[in-house]
Amino acid sequence: MYQSKWQCALELDSQRNVVSGASTALADAIRRGADLRIHTGFRHNEHIDTDSNSNELVEEVSEFKTTYLLEDRFAAGIMTNRQPVQLPDGFGPRPSMSFFMYNQDGQQAIARPFLDGVPVAGTPGPSPGAAPCAMPKYHQGDSFDADTNAPSSNFIYDFEQFRYLVRDDWCEVLSHDSDGLVRSGSVDVMADAFLDGCDIKVAIRGLCDDVAGPTSTAMDHEVFIPIGYSYYYTEQKLLINATHPTARVKPSIPMRYESKNWDFGWLLPRTDGFCARLLNDPYTLKFHRSTGHYAMRWFVR
Repeated sequence: MYQSKWQCALELDSQRNVVSGASTALADAIRRGADLRIHTGFRHNEHIDTDSNSNELVEEVSEFKTTYLLEDRFAAGIMTNRQPVQLPDGFGPRPSMSFFMYNQDGQQAIARPFLDGVPVAGTPGPSPGAAPCAMPKYHQGDSFDADTNAPSSNFIYDFEQFRYLVRDDWCEVLSHDSDGLVRSGSVDVMADAFLDGCDIKVAIRGLCDDVAGPTSTAMDHEVFIPIGYSYYYTEQKLLINATHPTARVKPSIPMRYESKNWDFGWLLPRTDGFCARLLNDPYTLKFHRSTGHYAMRWFVR
């Protein structure tokens, strides 16, 4: 008999009213580095095939590998490994990433960089209102860049429920400023955990400051990303880490997509505050390299 390590920090009903838990409990868990999955539910003929006679309930649980904590109080998550599927038996018509983003209040968004190289002629900007959707529980908000390689939109779908599930068993072992000056914990403890095979996660403060634009003041935020690969320089006592893929979005409450306010890629953060960035422009699919220095917190499990 298995014993789940996941707990429901917050549950909303279909109209996004709180049923149990609390938004503060979810934000507190994310601050501690907790993993996030969200359990929703929908009817097949309301969400998948509106011409179908099947009213079967479909339960969905999705992982949100990148999580955000905004102003130390508001949580959001992004699906960063998702390829669109066409239920019940295949994938969507065009290969793409599905950067679905869910806020703690149930507001949702999607950004979709296409990966198949089909030529596009559109230019970034607000998109005209879409035709009425056949899904009665889908409420379209604003949309952007419809005729480009990176369309996005903000919306609400009235799922049967929203259950924000957290696995809250990470241990913070190191915190340092952007110059690597240790605030708490130690690199030695983190290195020992790394050598024991522990999972690692990093929280990077201000990672998306430059997404806000050169004339903007970015909202205070931390971005939490799992680490996939680590390298320890034993004489320098320097741990270098390669992240899972992540998506950067201009911080706001709630989080939302707009034209050119997001990108995606991979990071190489180090325990001295340095971070190399390999970021993809979703409109052109071209990569560019950059570096920065950030305050970071490190978690192990």
